[in-house]
Amino acid sequence: MSSPAAAPPAPNNLKRIVAASLIGTTIEWYDFFLYGSAAALVFNELFFPDSDPLVGTLLSFLTYAVGFAARPIGALVFGHYGDRLGRKKLLVLSLLMMGGATFAIGLLPTHATIGSMAPVLLTVLRLVQGFALGGEWGGAVLLVSEHGDARRRGFWASWPQTGAPAGQLLATGVLALLTAVLSESAFGAWGWRIPFLLSGVLVIVGLWIRLSVDESPVFKQALKRAEARKADAPAERMPLVAVLKHHWRDVLVAMGARMAENISYYVITAFILVYATTSAGVSKQTALNAVLIASAVHFAVIPAWGALSDRLGRRPVYLIGAVGVGLWMFPFFALIDTGGFGALLLAVTVGLVMHGAMYAPQAAFFSEMFATRMRYSGASIGAQFASVAAGAPAPLIATALLSDYGTSTPIALYVIAASLLTVVAILAAKETRHRDLADVSPRTEDGADAPVRTGAAEDARAL
Repeated sequence: MSSPAAAPPAPNNLKRIVAASLIGTTIEWYDFFLYGSAAALVFNELFFPDSDPLVGTLLSFLTYAVGFAARPIGALVFGHYGDRLGRKKLLVLSLLMMGGATFAIGLLPTHATIGSMAPVLLTVLRLVQGFALGGEWGGAVLLVSEHGDARRRGFWASWPQTGAPAGQLLATGVLALLTAVLSESAFGAWGWRIPFLLSGVLVIVGLWIRLSVDESPVFKQALKRAEARKADAPAERMPLVAVLKHHWRDVLVAMGARMAENISYYVITAFILVYATTSAGVSKQTALNAVLIASAVHFAVIPAWGALSDRLGRRPVYLIGAVGVGLWMFPFFALIDTGGFGALLLAVTVGLVMHGAMYAPQAAFFSEMFATRMRYSGASIGAQFASVAAGAPAPLIATALLSDYGTSTPIALYVIAASLLTVVAILAAKETRHRDLADVSPRTEDGADAPVRTGAAEDARAL
């Protein structure tokens, strides 16, 4: 017999769950983006002082990219245990790891103090950050998706996604404030440490909130059914093995979908701090202010795009973003080249609005692709493995292209190529917005959707 579907959570309970996921992801993204902004602004001088300024920036972005290399490992480890033990426990662990690493960066000696050991220690802490973030995203969006109202899943699941612009807003805001009130020498000497040390306070707040929410009811039902069958059923497969057997096409679709979303975001928010200050003659403060205001708009439009995906579907909204980002790249750089603040603000804001059309439905879209007992692994693997090829090298590639060609044209073409790849992936995907997270079954061997089953039948195929 099929198990009854879990009753929708009370509105207040759902809002608390959304708030817990949003605050946790905001803190983790604050930590992650803070490093990216610092890498563009000061790390080249503090940790690679013997290099040419642009080469120092390249080396600084290389340590930034290292964090992405650890994200797939985090996705594998956190996904495995998140599908075995639950979403909540792993989210608490990821928050502690990320916050601890960020706080430690704020205490790190620079090259002037300990020489070449400084960039080595910086790289190690960046690896810890990446490992933690690799496990954070999947758990946060699943906790909301599996609690929420199925008819508005795109809207509710998009709120943890706003943690990215909120973290960017917070990180950029703190840096903008410090660069405004401190002299350049004071900021380079000690002011840059303050945002990293603030992470310790934020983690305490996030931990208190995250511990107050319940585990996903969909996961708890699946776990109970799996435990009830242990005596008679064969040994349970590792979630990773089950994902690669039943959902390998979905993993490839998720990776392709991430290309334009990930690359465009880091070009628009991280690389712009290099391009605007070196090629367009814009001050650091002006560039930070533009990203700050645009991030606020980005935060506001993500839930709107998520709600639209509940009406139109995940694929149409995602395609709007992928095509829009590609078409915007040449105007984006042309506006920045004018050197005016208004043009710079328009360039970044429109770029992030188009990015939001991809990022908002992504949480629900990826969650709906995978069966319950392999969902954390599947969503995390699809999202984080793509980040190695997409977000990780994006600022590095963009900076190298600027160094080699001295123009924005190859950088724009780079983002456009990523957009085309994402369009192909989305066109190859199936619409998922009507799928029930408690019932969605894994794919069959030929790649077609297996018949939708409920309750124990679904879990029997997933294990």
